[in-house]
Amino acid sequence: MTSTRTPVRALPRQRASGGGSTARPAPLHAVPLPVSLFVLGALLVVVILVAAAVGSVTFSLGDSWQIVRAHIFGGVVDPAHDQIIWQFRIPRVLLAALAGAGLAVTGVVLQALVNNPLADPFILGVSAGGSVGAVTVMALGAGALGGLGVSGAAFLGAMLAVGLVFLLGQQGGKLNPVRLVLAGVVVSYVFTSITNFLQLQTEPNNMRAIMFWLLGSVSGAHWDQLHVAGVVVIASTLLLTLYGRQLNALVTGDESATALGIDVKRLRLILIVLSSLVAGVLIAVAGGIGFVGLMVPHLVRLTFGVDHRRLLPLAALVGAIYLVVVDLLSRTVDPPNELPLNILTALFGAPFFIWLMRRDRSLAHS
Repeated sequence: MTSTRTPVRALPRQRASGGGSTARPAPLHAVPLPVSLFVLGALLVVVILVAAAVGSVTFSLGDSWQIVRAHIFGGVVDPAHDQIIWQFRIPRVLLAALAGAGLAVTGVVLQALVNNPLADPFILGVSAGGSVGAVTVMALGAGALGGLGVSGAAFLGAMLAVGLVFLLGQQGGKLNPVRLVLAGVVVSYVFTSITNFLQLQTEPNNMRAIMFWLLGSVSGAHWDQLHVAGVVVIASTLLLTLYGRQLNALVTGDESATALGIDVKRLRLILIVLSSLVAGVLIAVAGGIGFVGLMVPHLVRLTFGVDHRRLLPLAALVGAIYLVVVDLLSRTVDPPNELPLNILTALFGAPFFIWLMRRDRSLAHS
């Protein structure tokens, strides 16, 4: 579970038209978007097949592809291999990809929404709220919330937290980005204290399961979970990409965006609702996975440029690739133990931001 962060400095200014940045060009900003999408999409497919093949029982990449192809196009496969790859590994790999894509996209949107390079999907209290719901069920039983399961309770808690942040973040009937961030910090602290209290009330045998969920995991993924998560992440990513030009204008300031005919209040409301929905669904099925929505947007922005029409779909693919690799490492670096995802995302994310601060003096001296 990650904590929210207070605003430090605005994102780099860019032209309202969305065509480019006033900063120096990113290394691959001139590569056509379809080419970048194709290369990253192909890399994602390869990474998924590798992750499905590697584990306590390792198969060849060809075996992994054969089983996936048989389920898509028809064919005969070994039942034992099919159970391991298709029933156990593919669902968790796909859930990791969806979680990485969704968290990366919401990270991009929220950093533009509050004009803060340190914003991430949990800035609205989503992680803390979801944790309260899930831990309530784990510690007190399903009857505590009217029979809701862990995923349902986590989603309910996440949406409750977002609602409180939304109400507290308004000033004079309008959303204020600074108040929104501060409200997220306050709500997160309150909900985190409730989570800690609930953990003290539970049986010692439940503590490991609770901690593992709080630190993020896709180990319990199954096909039924993918339907809702897949629809929400893919549909929201496509819809948010349509707002790319408006996001480009938003980071130049409210006045500039308004001068271009954008209803800033309505735009912020739409962005908050979509981002909260994606983050809430993902935390409900995968727990609190941190640093993905914070690190991946910076990495993609540095590599492909700041135009949100390119940034959003590319961040989705990079986030998916990144979390599939992290999940693969989580179950292979210390066999037979499995590490929570947050351990590795924080381990990789912290050095990245040290490098970023040394590279970008505006962050180091914010």
